Amino acid sequence: MIMALKNRLQNLTLYIGLLYLVVSCNTKYPPLAGLKVFRYNEHSNISSLDPAFAKTLANIWGVNQLFNGLVQLDDSLHVAPDIAKSWVLSPDGKTYTFTLRKDVFFHQHELFGKDSTRHVVAQDFTYSFNRLKDPKVASPGGWILQTVKSYKAVNDSVFQINLTQAFPPFLGLLAMKYCSVVPKEAVDYFGDEFRSNPIGTGPFKFKLWVENTKLVYLRNTNYYESDSAGKHLPYLDAVAITFLPDKQNEFLQLIQGNLDFITGLDPSYKDDIIDFNGQLNPQYTNQLYMLTGAYLNTEYLGFLIDSKKNNAIQNIWLRKAINYGFNRRKMIRFLRNGIGTPAVNGFIPKGLPAFNNLKGYNYNPEKAREYLKKYTLETGDTNPRISINTDANYLDLCEYIQRELQKIGLEVAVNVNPPATLRQAKANGKFSVFRASWIADYPDSENYLSLFYSKNLAPNGPNYTHFNNAAFDALYERSFSAVTLNERYNLYQKMDSLIISNAPIVPLYYDQVVRFVQKNITGLNVNPINALQLKWVKKN
Repeated sequence: MIMALKNRLQNLTLYIGLLYLVVSCNTKYPPLAGLKVFRYNEHSNISSLDPAFAKTLANIWGVNQLFNGLVQLDDSLHVAPDIAKSWVLSPDGKTYTFTLRKDVFFHQHELFGKDSTRHVVAQDFTYSFNRLKDPKVASPGGWILQTVKSYKAVNDSVFQINLTQAFPPFLGLLAMKYCSVVPKEAVDYFGDEFRSNPIGTGPFKFKLWVENTKLVYLRNTNYYESDSAGKHLPYLDAVAITFLPDKQNEFLQLIQGNLDFITGLDPSYKDDIIDFNGQLNPQYTNQLYMLTGAYLNTEYLGFLIDSKKNNAIQNIWLRKAINYGFNRRKMIRFLRNGIGTPAVNGFIPKGLPAFNNLKGYNYNPEKAREYLKKYTLETGDTNPRISINTDANYLDLCEYIQRELQKIGLEVAVNVNPPATLRQAKANGKFSVFRASWIADYPDSENYLSLFYSKNLAPNGPNYTHFNNAAFDALYERSFSAVTLNERYNLYQKMDSLIISNAPIVPLYYDQVVRFVQKNITGLNVNPINALQLKWVKKN
């Protein structure tokens, strides 16, 4: 095993060396020698650098270095000013009036005439929002403006948005990269190729993209933000992104010092880099440090609750038996090396203010057997069985649940599907039991609770379980008109309690962000949406 790993490392080193020679001999590539360059790998690849298509985490990370919006989120997920230096909300909660900074410039380009750049004005946001909802653009982010009635540039420095109804999480939606400002001149000139010729306002500007090989950004010397000492951001000179598709190769590049960080915990290297307690193994402590934090991602099993279906999971006693029938803490310790928090509370994950410390489902095999007996008495089914549908990435978790549930007398089959098949079948109500996860689109608990609102039934919404509860719906609708945060959080927690008591899901764990970083890197933080923010990063 060790010899095979060494051979793989040698082969990869040779490949990277040859690639370096090709790159350095190619005049298209900018010279980076002597610069402070932050290097990371994007194994999932990047499909577009147009913020209108910032749907995947890979695209979002790439776009985040190049573009700005009206507002941004800090590492605690508080909404902070960005191009809008301030805003006012009308008493009815429907009208937002933003005052823009006057020192924000688009990246230098000959399209802007003799000065090679120009200021951002409110009309640029009108254009960018129009483009976001243009059916010809077909942006996956157009839904953000569903609650927007109208918007306009009052003058160059004031932009106003009117909503159809009050929607407290709206500012969080505006912080998504979909809502970034883009220049009309560039989009008109490049057309569909704006995806690979982005011009934004961010801390870095685009230099080069050889797809599937390398992406390079350079420091934007006109960027508006400064640190507390008045030094202009960013600190780095450049960012270089590679696209090795294999996670183990990515890990080997980190160990060799060719990457400055990696994120996530892949089975191919998790036991090598951390122990069962989730601590960095001693052989790496001189080279790396490890960052962890709450991640707004709840992993769960979903049940399709549909009165037209005639299967075991329509019975609440069986659903509760499954919830009590396996040890989440043991699962996290041995299958995730301690990375993640067992979901023994509600569906809302840790990291959000409305996280509910309600008493959820802890491991209790006696109670699981008791509920299984209630199911048998109620239905007459003496041999209950279910099938869990998953993809290969979560097969080990589902097989663990399978073994544990068989101990209480429930027969379980595990079906492995391609990820695309699983997503489509889940959306179309084809699977009675399915493995799923929900990563927050915006930092508000409403984002999680929308999965259980009866008017959001899949495939036209995110309610994949088809949960339908009048009390839940009433609370959900009341939350939009809640005046104070505490009132809204209280409503959220009541809804979370209803989800747990009705058991349309099996919460598995609340995920964690984990990053392994070279020790000469500072200023790289973690946050609950796993955003990559490089403007504060220093490389010594």
